[in-house]
Amino acid sequence: MGWLIAKYLFTASMIVLISEAAKRSEKLGALITALPLVTFSVLIWMHLENQPAEKIGNYVGFVFWYALPTLPMFFLFSFILGKIGFWPAIVASILITIGCFGIEVLVLRRFGIELL
Repeated sequence: MGWLIAKYLFTASMIVLISEAAKRSEKLGALITALPLVTFSVLIWMHLENQPAEKIGNYVGFVFWYALPTLPMFFLFSFILGKIGFWPAIVASILITIGCFGIEVLVLRRFGIELL
């Protein structure tokens, strides 16, 4: 139970740190956000919890594929934010990501990669 609480505290601390950094400098906040800190944290936790290397490797592979459909959202959000407002831009970003993920699933299935 203590390990689970430590993971929660560490993860919450990272989010607070990044949001505070972003308030001071958008560039610094974005740089820290773009770093795979959460992924590395999960890899470390999985390793410390004695997960097999194959499971850790599979996890990283899926992170790669799941990250790809988010990239158009990051690009488009900055353009639509000023035009439609914050909350509609968030909703549009979610829909864009879901759409891109659906397309990715269909394309990768043709190559024998199952994401779902």
